[in-house]
Amino acid sequence: MWERFSYYGMRALLVLYMVDYLLKPEIASDVLGLETLKRGLEAVSGPLGIQPLASQIYGLYTGLVYLTPIFGGILADRWIGRTPTVILGAMLMVAGHFMMAFEHLFLLALGLLIVGNGAFKPNISTQVGDLYAPDDRRRDRAYSVFYVGINVGAFFSPLVCGSLGENVGWHYGFASAGIGMAIGLATYVAGLPRLPKQKFRDAPTGVGKSANLDLRKSLLGLAILLIPSTLFWAAYEQQGNTIALWIEQSTDRRLDLLFWHGEVPVTWFQAINPLMIFAFTPPLIACWSRSARFGREPSTIGKMSLGCILLALAYLAMAAAAWSGAPSSASWLWLLLYFAMLTIAELHFSPIGISLVSNMASNESRSTVMGIWLTTTFLGNIAAGWIGSFWSALPNASFFLLIAALGVVAACSIHLARPILRTLLRAE
Repeated sequence: MWERFSYYGMRALLVLYMVDYLLKPEIASDVLGLETLKRGLEAVSGPLGIQPLASQIYGLYTGLVYLTPIFGGILADRWIGRTPTVILGAMLMVAGHFMMAFEHLFLLALGLLIVGNGAFKPNISTQVGDLYAPDDRRRDRAYSVFYVGINVGAFFSPLVCGSLGENVGWHYGFASAGIGMAIGLATYVAGLPRLPKQKFRDAPTGVGKSANLDLRKSLLGLAILLIPSTLFWAAYEQQGNTIALWIEQSTDRRLDLLFWHGEVPVTWFQAINPLMIFAFTPPLIACWSRSARFGREPSTIGKMSLGCILLALAYLAMAAAAWSGAPSSASWLWLLLYFAMLTIAELHFSPIGISLVSNMASNESRSTVMGIWLTTTFLGNIAAGWIGSFWSALPNASFFLLIAALGVVAACSIHLARPILRTLLRAE
């Protein structure tokens, strides 16, 4: 919860911070390494203005956050174990968040956050899977519960970090994210006695994995899901990138209620998705449990395919919002519809994918395979940053239709691969 508080709190501010402050010429010249990075990105994309550069840096950061888990998984599986790797990752992230308070250290701070997240993410997720027997059907639902805990932090972070960053000062918002990560580290260390005892390197458990495929078949299954997963995340991650710009520039944020009069801060809209996650998860789990009793619970692949279709519908809603009126006058209710469909799509795709990988991989390589699965999110975020750089060049409605098409292609890819996946993923 606290690690996601720190990550999403910082992410809610990142694009706005760069566009409205950091990348202004008088500030950008003091940022170590920024000019070199800009020249490298421009060598690929051509000249970049402030908004396209901010979107590409955002995509590069959020992408690399999901590439480094491969190395974090290898470090845990082969050398120091999962618990020490989680602690190391948390310490690096605490340092990175506090360094965000200094403009000239911006890129170095992002580097520490990337490496720290890589050590933390695959191992904390794998430890949840370690609580369940390999053939326990409750694993999907357990990861959905775990996902609620994650999103409690993601809900509060835009309200706390975002409010401080927008209204008090950018650096106060980033520092509050660092405080949250420090609390998370202390909580994890205090809770270690309650975890199942683990050795530095877990013992093989091949005897109990008769329901699982061997590692090569598991990796083949991941390879087949590479394209749809990459496309899913390329579309999904627009919510912290171009959707934030849409909220700032094209949404009527005025709200008159008994307890609130005035404009809603831009970053507060980033709290809607996690709020809906822990509102929608209990009834969704109850629905799956009831269906399971009658043998009708959707398969893992079926859930993921449906998630891609719902993702496309979310961006079709945003295209309708762009068509609905003049700039700056689109109702915030469109965003409510968008986030509702995006959330249900996410619940059918993200925790289910984590559960699938945790169950497919053998115990000796589980963290490494989890890291490989997260690589699809890396590719998706890189693509999200690149696609986001077209925001200023395309009409808003055309941009959202382009993003919706990614969801459709992802759903079609899973559907076409279903016969092969049914053979490979018999564990479901």
